[in-house]
Amino acid sequence: MHLTNSTTSVTARHHSLLRDAAVALGCAALFGLLATLVTGHWRPLARFDQEWIGELHTYARGHRIWTASVQTLSDIGGTVTMRTLLGIAACWLWLIGARVLAGWAAAQALVGWGAQWALKLAFDRRRPGFSDPVSHAGGPAFPSGHAMASAITCAVLVGLLWYRVRRRGRTAACAVAAATVLTIGWTRVALGVHWPSDVLAGWLAAGVVLGTVTTAIELWRPGALARDVRRVNWRTRPRVQRVIVPSVRPPRDVGPPDGEAVGDGPVGEAPGGDGRVGEGPGGAFLDGRTPGRAPRRTSGRTADRPDESIR
Repeated sequence: MHLTNSTTSVTARHHSLLRDAAVALGCAALFGLLATLVTGHWRPLARFDQEWIGELHTYARGHRIWTASVQTLSDIGGTVTMRTLLGIAACWLWLIGARVLAGWAAAQALVGWGAQWALKLAFDRRRPGFSDPVSHAGGPAFPSGHAMASAITCAVLVGLLWYRVRRRGRTAACAVAAATVLTIGWTRVALGVHWPSDVLAGWLAAGVVLGTVTTAIELWRPGALARDVRRVNWRTRPRVQRVIVPSVRPPRDVGPPDGEAVGDGPVGEAPGGDGRVGEGPGGAFLDGRTPGRAPRRTSGRTADRPDESIR
């Protein structure tokens, strides 16, 4: 019986489903409101966009080294980099057997990419224009692809780490993810290729994609994501190996063959006192061993010579 069949697990799954659906619907409502203000050219929002983009562009023109650093950060956190990270995570999850979780990560990347271009083409907002731009970007502006891809990728990676680390690790992961998303979004405004509202729209669109994809998978395969999370935890947890020490049995007393004494005749002890029993006809040792193997050490006293032991 799976844990998902219990009443507690079913209740937890319903809470998770409602939470994901609420995230998708809430972000969709805020995105719709922002899109309405943008397309309606609401003056307070337009003034806010103009002021931010103008001040940052003026600073970028006078500080070329700073602008080059911002451009480098923007390139590192580009859409290709973020979707590559999601692809690597999906492949790793697939290889360790977490197939539903791998599909979830891959779907976030693919749906996010498709939704980004569908929204860009639907609104077709022009990018900021300057006579002396410090950076160039193609395509419509609304929403920001960099902001959307970085938010989706960081949220997925934090979700994969959430049950693998303790409270401090979760806090650190969330802080790093938030700093990454904010930095990448800010670089697009600082370079003058996006309005601030474009970046905000990208974050809201990322929330819609994250909530919608997760809700759809939960409805399609109830409890499968939770089972894969447990599978990942089991596959990646540290294991303590048990070292089994073989029991040492006391050696058996071995005496010379009947009628023969140790050291007499052709089966006597080898010259030099190395303690080996001689070879018999056919190249086999008389104690049952074959040539080339290490001799087995024995101890004890013989029946015929109680005062002398076999070395």
